[in-house]
Amino acid sequence: MIAVVGHGDLGARTLELVEAELRARLDGLAESVAALVRVGAGLPLVFGRVAREAGRKLTVLLPAQGAVPALLPEGDRRAAGELLVLAQQVRLLAFDPADRDACVSADERLVEEARTVLAVWDGSPSNGQDATAHLVAYARARGIPVEVVWPHGSVRGWA
Repeated sequence: MIAVVGHGDLGARTLELVEAELRARLDGLAESVAALVRVGAGLPLVFGRVAREAGRKLTVLLPAQGAVPALLPEGDRRAAGELLVLAQQVRLLAFDPADRDACVSADERLVEEARTVLAVWDGSPSNGQDATAHLVAYARARGIPVEVVWPHGSVRGWA
């Protein structure tokens, strides 16, 4: 299974560049390699679309409170709906999507299930809002191959 992690503050132009790069990376893999993503807007949605377009089986991790889906932040709700439609499988994962540390822990679990991690990362260190560097180190420490995706012209920020 291949999973994606990365910065959450990517604007439309950067997401277009990343989408093209993700498409090329998936095209280079065996058709049997499935995709895994945690529900969300931006990068998760782009990866979900690319994965399904490439004919990959897509598993989406959805936050849960007990046995029911958790309330998602407003900005992720529309993307979640589309990801659920694209998904072949949806798995509930107990975490609070409004809690940064809980989201990082959920992403660690996502990384643990992957055979390869695509990290949409500009090389910056983790901080109180972005844990991409941490997730890259986490995967590498477990022997999980990480492919950094940062196409020329990519920038962080919503502008």
